[in-house]
Amino acid sequence: MISFKNVTKKFDSFVAVDNLNVEFNTGETIVLIGPSGCGKTTTLRMINRLIEPTEGSISINGTDIHKTNPVELRRNIGYVIQQIGLFPHMNIAQNIGLVPYLKNVPESKRKQRVEELLEFVDMDPSEFYNRYPNELSGGQQQRIGVARALAADPEIILMDEPFGALDPITRSTLQDELLEIQDRIKKTIIFVTHDMDEALKLADKIAIMKDGKILQFDSPEEILKNPSHGFVEEFIGKDRLLKQPEFIIVKDIMITDPITISPERTLNQALEKMRKEKVDSLMVTDSESKFIGLITANDVLDNFDKSYKVNEVIRANVHQVSEDANVSQVLSIMAQEQVGYVPVTDDKQKLTGLITRSSLVNVLGRS
Repeated sequence: MISFKNVTKKFDSFVAVDNLNVEFNTGETIVLIGPSGCGKTTTLRMINRLIEPTEGSISINGTDIHKTNPVELRRNIGYVIQQIGLFPHMNIAQNIGLVPYLKNVPESKRKQRVEELLEFVDMDPSEFYNRYPNELSGGQQQRIGVARALAADPEIILMDEPFGALDPITRSTLQDELLEIQDRIKKTIIFVTHDMDEALKLADKIAIMKDGKILQFDSPEEILKNPSHGFVEEFIGKDRLLKQPEFIIVKDIMITDPITISPERTLNQALEKMRKEKVDSLMVTDSESKFIGLITANDVLDNFDKSYKVNEVIRANVHQVSEDANVSQVLSIMAQEQVGYVPVTDDKQKLTGLITRSSLVNVLGRS
């Protein structure tokens, strides 16, 4: 855990970070975001003492970092920057193995570690081990920068706008690769960006900063749904939720009183209920409100000349979602199954709501 207590940083009369009190949990990706001059990079660089705070204290796992030798501290914290910072006169193996070399790791183990890391970032050691930085593309160089940050197996990795100078396609690819890497290694990553889409994609927690203060520190979902400050709402963009359907939860937008019918009712009763309620389908539930299936107007009309009950024409194999599912999952089901409705059930199969294509459009339209 990284803990800031009453941390302030001043450059002459300018307050870059203003009385910061926050904790970053181990194993999470924390994204610091805000406008230029908000203090996000200063906050990041105080963690490895490239910048010293004017007031307050910073601790890592309970140890005040000012009681640690700054050189040793930096050798145990990975650091990736936008400019990459590879040494042009060193080949790729030497660049990656630099920190292990400085920590007196034997050459054979350094070589093994370099090869492991090249494979880890999907770069064939036989092809890239002896190359030089100027022989690589920008995206390849940034992969080497990530590999170098991981070389000493640090618990903390600092990333200061690492993908900011890359083209959109390469940037998106490296974001995906970083997510995959983090799934495997579970490091504490502090990531600075000015791009809200990047923050939403990568973060477990987002700290939105302005004028040296954190205005909101929360999960991406909570920030999107409940911005705590007018600046936060303006910064994330009022239409952001529409562009991020994976953050819209079914419970927040479902119809909570779907029209239901008992499986013992006749088809005539089903049709009359549809006419009365002005719907083209009914959710079929038992006496305990457990979802059994659904019946559509076409199902009724196709069998209307027969003395059937609802349970004889019911559609039982219906895809359902839970209340904590997201809209992306619902849209996927609708597209794959070519249906306009998805029932919402709890862990006991009780029908708790319904998502329809028309209600989804209406809710998103109001948003």
